[in-house]
Amino acid sequence: MNNSNSKLLSQVAPSDLVHARAITHRAVQHLTGLARANIEAKPDDSHSNLGWDSAIGGLRTHAMGDVVMALKFSPLTLMILKNDTAVEEFPLQSKTVAQAVEWTDQVAVSMGLSAASTATIPYDLPDDVAAISRYETEIGAEQITALSEWFRLAAGVLETLVAAEAGQKPGPSPVRCWPHHFDIATYVALEEGDPETARGIGVGMSPGDEGHSEPYFYINPWPHLDKASLPPATKPGYWHVEGYVGLVATATSLQATGFIEGTTSDFITYGFKTALDARCGD
Repeated sequence: MNNSNSKLLSQVAPSDLVHARAITHRAVQHLTGLARANIEAKPDDSHSNLGWDSAIGGLRTHAMGDVVMALKFSPLTLMILKNDTAVEEFPLQSKTVAQAVEWTDQVAVSMGLSAASTATIPYDLPDDVAAISRYETEIGAEQITALSEWFRLAAGVLETLVAAEAGQKPGPSPVRCWPHHFDIATYVALEEGDPETARGIGVGMSPGDEGHSEPYFYINPWPHLDKASLPPATKPGYWHVEGYVGLVATATSLQATGFIEGTTSDFITYGFKTALDARCGD
């Protein structure tokens, strides 16, 4: 971990990350497009999701043979890795989305892969993300780096949770970023059966969405708990009850504690236990 970068968790206001989040969300669509064009589809769409790569400081696809596509956050750069070695890079600042699509297709075809543009993206992006046609040069380097630090922190605490809950059956899913909503998460399945009714708990970090304009961590029991009989919330989180019922801790509330990394870890650890006790006790 770069200590100077980690300080940005406390130094950059979470409300200043809105544009960095939107433009990075747009950029990861190049990765998922290439994955969709070249990896056999899975019913849960997991072939299109992305993993955090701490060495790059960004996200990467599942392997396509010996090729992986990655997005380094700071500076915002598309990368092609072959056998985990970078062989092609395309800095995005000042480039258009169309230029990035063209570059991705050319590199993919040169490596024997299908062009990303042949894939269909089966979802609509948020309006602010869909409106982006150019990766402007005004992207604040500090904001992009701070956003990457929230992803790094999330990946670390979620991997720790997955290891701690490995004894649960069926158990936790891998920690992955889903390019539709751009959240990084794991789902801890507590029982087999129909996913519409089988019990489980989703745990993750969203870099911001229509409900929260800043990064936030969430712990969502499924099926939803009865909001009329919720246990005390794990601090500094609160029970979100509009649209879904789950524990939420915003980046602002984590900053206010003065110990972001430790507080986030505690929130995930103890918040998960709160949700697990409530989910299994109902």
